[in-house]
Amino acid sequence: MNRHPLILTLDQHGVPHRWVSWQHACIYVARDLVAWDAGDTHFTFYGGTNRVTGERSELATSSIIAIRGKALSGKSLHPTPPLSNRELFHRDRHICAYCAREFTSQRLTRDHILPVSQGGRDTWMNVVTACRHCNQTKSGRTPEQARMELVYAPYVPNKAEYLILCNRNILADQMDFLARHVPSQSRVRAA
Repeated sequence: MNRHPLILTLDQHGVPHRWVSWQHACIYVARDLVAWDAGDTHFTFYGGTNRVTGERSELATSSIIAIRGKALSGKSLHPTPPLSNRELFHRDRHICAYCAREFTSQRLTRDHILPVSQGGRDTWMNVVTACRHCNQTKSGRTPEQARMELVYAPYVPNKAEYLILCNRNILADQMDFLARHVPSQSRVRAA
């Protein structure tokens, strides 16, 4: 089975929105909701044959498409991205926030800087990546209480950073586009 890469959707102003499947992109094209497209990669998808004309139907889309008007209405373009271990570990480049060593995902955990038991919340600004050993050593204490120093600060990734974090098969033209929306100091850019 041939796997197609995800299509990057934008709002009309060029702000990154989300990844969609090629099938979803074809729906936007068929409904004439694509305001403009960008990118060097183009895809053509073929359908059935018209029994009257004998011609085969086809839809073409680019790897980056801007969606017109109300297709994105009701959906906030700048929400706080959802927090998951996968994206957290990517944000922190698989590096433990306490010992500064790099680990595989299986050897990492989500650590709450202010522990939940002390009123901490499960938010991007209160979690960091920690190896299992450091997380167990810190236990239910703050870094200060455990006398463990954070080697980097947490942050909330912006929409472009989040889109990079949650798709590991990004085409070069899509990455070039998203990189323009990533702050220069971002750990995502450094990866």
